[in-house]
Amino acid sequence: MTAQPMSIAARPHRPRRLTQFLARHEAWPILPFAVILAAFVFMAVAASGLAPLEPTKQSLLSRLRPPGFTSSAGFVYWLGTDELGRDLLSRIIFGARVSLAVAFLSVCASGVVGTALGLIAGYYRGWVEIAIMRAVDIMLSIPAILLAIITVAVLGPSFFNLIIVLGFTRWPRYTRVAYGQTLGVANLAFVTAAKLGGAGDALILARHILPNIIGPMIVVATLEFGLMVLFEAGLSFLGLGIQPPTPSWGAIMSVGRNYVGTAWWITVFPGLCLFLLVLSINLLGDYTRDRLDPRSIQR
Repeated sequence: MTAQPMSIAARPHRPRRLTQFLARHEAWPILPFAVILAAFVFMAVAASGLAPLEPTKQSLLSRLRPPGFTSSAGFVYWLGTDELGRDLLSRIIFGARVSLAVAFLSVCASGVVGTALGLIAGYYRGWVEIAIMRAVDIMLSIPAILLAIITVAVLGPSFFNLIIVLGFTRWPRYTRVAYGQTLGVANLAFVTAAKLGGAGDALILARHILPNIIGPMIVVATLEFGLMVLFEAGLSFLGLGIQPPTPSWGAIMSVGRNYVGTAWWITVFPGLCLFLLVLSINLLGDYTRDRLDPRSIQR
């Protein structure tokens, strides 16, 4: 007897599965912010195709025009123009690419360095632990933004120097978390068994300890991501980050502060984008922390 094909009514309904997943993980409140973050990421990745004009194209005859202004050629500047007649919408779109790229690369750099140092300090202990953790205490005693400003002033403002500076100033937070997590894992039975089995230190750290502390490190990385976006915007606002004519939200707002009374849109729109992006990242980071922390999961 041959099996009958599944009827349409009996087939799994994917939207219903998605609804059940969101309800089970209590993700409905966070869904709008996930959509906002996904929109910013898509805008950054597809900036070249989404931007209506080149972000550096100037038109002095169209400078400081309000949102919705239509040029003589029939082009509509949906978010207005800046002091050089550049399309603000195009500059905001390309500014999203800069902000997210700097934040992502900075988090990767600081996360790798900080996690590695925390693993080493928590596993080897002794003078290695003392040296690394005292360095962490010293770094955390210096205001991060002040340290970033001094370092950028010495190295010079550029895209890669900004990544180096932000990665250099934020690794202690990863180190402290990784150190505490490693202390709790290093003496467990499976790590001792691996040592008795002849496994080397590098293998134990990479295959037995790191996978067991990766959850908290991901949480730290998500929370640090929003902070890196703010740091990039702050340094660019001070003229120590991304340099003109490359668009950056901080640099756009820095110029726009001179025209707040006559061209409010130059500061309001990039500021609103910065607010929404950081808010979405922080809320998603809090949600990730709640999902990965067993103590916060109600059974």
